[in-house]
Amino acid sequence: MASSVVTRRVYKALHRPLTMCGVDRRLFFLALMMGAGVFNLFYSFLAGLLTTACLYAFAVWSTRHDPQMLRILLSSSRFRTRYDAAKHTPFTVEVRA
Repeated sequence: MASSVVTRRVYKALHRPLTMCGVDRRLFFLALMMGAGVFNLFYSFLAGLLTTACLYAFAVWSTRHDPQMLRILLSSSRFRTRYDAAKHTPFTVEVRA
């Protein structure tokens, strides 16, 4: 039986993270909604814009630093922590004669 190599085309768009304005879409909408919430709370357009701009700047930094950070943080609450044998609480032993 002769085996032939089968190649399939995979487009880059399938593996790119979904972003809006260079930021993960969930962080982008979070910045917009928090800005709208601050605007409704304080009735200040400037406060809403400032909040949106600050959160957007944080989202840009976060996306450029590690694009998967949000996914890791959100999924970390579902899993329990593992036991690490290297981390232990020190204890003292006293030897008496």
